[in-house]
Amino acid sequence: MNQEPSWDVYRSFAAVLRERSLSAAARALGLTQPSVARHVAALEQAVGGALFVRSPRGLSPTDRALALRPHAEALVAAATALRRAGSGSPDMPEGVVRVSASQAVGVWHLPPILAALRRAHPRLAIELALSDSVDDLLQRQADVAVRMVEPAQQALVARRVGAVRLGFHAHRDYLARRGTPAAAADLRDHDLIGPDTETAFTRAAAARWLPGLDRAAFALRTDSDAAHVAAIAAGFGIGICQTAVARRDPALVRVLPEALDVALPLWIVMHEDLRGGARYRTVFDALADGLAQVVAADRVITAPG
Repeated sequence: MNQEPSWDVYRSFAAVLRERSLSAAARALGLTQPSVARHVAALEQAVGGALFVRSPRGLSPTDRALALRPHAEALVAAATALRRAGSGSPDMPEGVVRVSASQAVGVWHLPPILAALRRAHPRLAIELALSDSVDDLLQRQADVAVRMVEPAQQALVARRVGAVRLGFHAHRDYLARRGTPAAAADLRDHDLIGPDTETAFTRAAAARWLPGLDRAAFALRTDSDAAHVAAIAAGFGIGICQTAVARRDPALVRVLPEALDVALPLWIVMHEDLRGGARYRTVFDALADGLAQVVAADRVITAPG
């Protein structure tokens, strides 16, 4: 090809990478399957090799496609950020702001904060992306992010608003039925709720707080924070959740506080180039103020004595 492929070619390629199917990518983009297939073929011609091979699970990316993936994702992120930036006046709190947060924060803490924000600024629209991975703010995968790790990237505006605490919890009916553990070693005799996927973090956490216990010891395994807490509330067994979340249900009881009392920091972060935009500052400040109130209320209730 003698000319640069069009934006549609890259967009279709990114959609097929994500969906692993021509038909699913076409539905996601509002295009026809033949159009997506032509776009992929055009990019294959431009780069000089196959990008996908058929497999029992759909289309699998080749090594060439995987090498192109971060660049395609950056293009998609930039395009969506461009649309968001053009959605309202830069001098007024209006338009679209994309907020990234973990599942736990996004499900339990952000909805009332965002509801109050919307009432105060009805011309603001929020895109809420929930993921436990850290979105790249430099590539504008999100405009404002709530993180539980200190930002390491440069060119970011960050504010630490405190920390949320984690502890072992169980439903009072479960404890009445099975007894309350007196020491961490007693946990091996209980129904435990834990992660499904082992990572370096979960292995380190298990070694520190659940010595001698591994994935095989969990009676229920899930990577969903919401499902984890729902199982605790249903009386399935003992699991870990935020103290600020557990105190909303009077039937949940904290157990072994001396064995597990972890503070996870909360940071509000955005790209420094956005600090001049009224909509971004408004959302940044609202998240910081709202989450600071969550932290303060939890600190008072969980304070010793």
